[in-house]
Amino acid sequence: MVRRLFGTDGVRGVANVYPMTSEMALKIGRAVSYIFKERHGRGRIVVGKDTRLSGYMLETAIASGVCSMGVDVWLVGPLPTPGIAFITSSMRADAGIVISASHNPYQDNGIKIFSGDGFKLPDELEYEIERLVLEGSIDKLRPVASEVGKAHRIDDAVGRYIVFLKNVFPNRLSLDGLRVVVDCANGATYKVAPSVFEELGAHVVGFAVNPDGENINKGCGSTYVEPLRELVLKHNAHIGIAFDGDGDRAIFVDEKGDVVDGDGAMVIMGSYLKERGILRKNAVVTTIASNMGVEEALKGKGIDVIRTSVGDRYVLDTLLKGEMNFGGEKSGHVVFLDHNTTGDGMVTALKMLQVMVEKGCVLSDLKKDFYEFPQIEKNIRVKEKRPIEEMPELNQTIISIQEKLAGKGRVVVRYSGTEMLLRIMVEGMDRSIVEGYAEEIADKAKKYLPEV
Repeated sequence: MVRRLFGTDGVRGVANVYPMTSEMALKIGRAVSYIFKERHGRGRIVVGKDTRLSGYMLETAIASGVCSMGVDVWLVGPLPTPGIAFITSSMRADAGIVISASHNPYQDNGIKIFSGDGFKLPDELEYEIERLVLEGSIDKLRPVASEVGKAHRIDDAVGRYIVFLKNVFPNRLSLDGLRVVVDCANGATYKVAPSVFEELGAHVVGFAVNPDGENINKGCGSTYVEPLRELVLKHNAHIGIAFDGDGDRAIFVDEKGDVVDGDGAMVIMGSYLKERGILRKNAVVTTIASNMGVEEALKGKGIDVIRTSVGDRYVLDTLLKGEMNFGGEKSGHVVFLDHNTTGDGMVTALKMLQVMVEKGCVLSDLKKDFYEFPQIEKNIRVKEKRPIEEMPELNQTIISIQEKLAGKGRVVVRYSGTEMLLRIMVEGMDRSIVEGYAEEIADKAKKYLPEV
């Protein structure tokens, strides 16, 4: 089935432009409420957001839609996406709705949905929501009088999530003596992250912790770590941690100023979990975008690596079907199923700090077993997502380059699931050769897909 609204991570776009309009948000609120009310009686739905200006507009619209279907809505305000998944599950709510565009600039926004158990919805439920929204089959369903839903606010949601996070870090350990620089991207972690690390004993240097609705991800966060690197070196910190706008990603900077992304984190923590005998099925799940060095490092420790399509939902689906407990993405989405139902940047950060404290190691020592193959990425902004197989010269170039790499490199060409981008990734043993291959593919792509 063709997706008409949902991408790989919910509905996303420029706020106040279709499909991210108030009207659409209201309809999505109604559709989600209809589905879960049908299953569980009156029902209640948790709604949270990041710090974008448009979050006020969309939050109000979704709440109106939920109440209009005779379902109660519980508003938590700004809270990381994984925190909303946690609150949804712990409150035994029927569903959770997150208003966020993650790492995108502030003018964008998005809507993603969790079921009552805190997991993202399966494809079939997203298709059903699309059908209800676009076909208007529930437009005439209008509860009246006492059947209309109520709106409530959860004032202590941040506190509940902080307590949950502190319980992720073992009581026998502390962060006393550690200097930690935290980049909150002016996003949803701006209260949570500094509080948790300070309460566990760390000396915290906060950066991008003053959101104003327009500065989320602006020159900061997990996709722009240069300021974090500078602060780590300036303060002689032990580690730097950068989150994205909704707090489900974490990227690290070691004490030398070198970046450790999700690939490095998976190698470090996958190895740690195996050493402790708690890596289920002796396997780590990652995506086709992760560096070949992840496989080299983990296989050297006797750990299997399973690859999926790009998107944390596919990592999670593979983990659940295979009864495994750990995986993630290069982008910093890391899933610890023993702790939360989705990628959680704070959990990732706390587990990384746990490994450092237990082993008495600095981060640069922990990552020394991970050699990252040269990997070149190019993004081409497009007007349409034309199937790659319909562009013969591009398709043949990809096949030819893959053959030239002869098993010592990879080519991944795909469309972004959240933006109008063609993503090109080539990796291999020699950086200059890999750069040439990536440029060759990009040139062919531009013949068929004129850049915006």
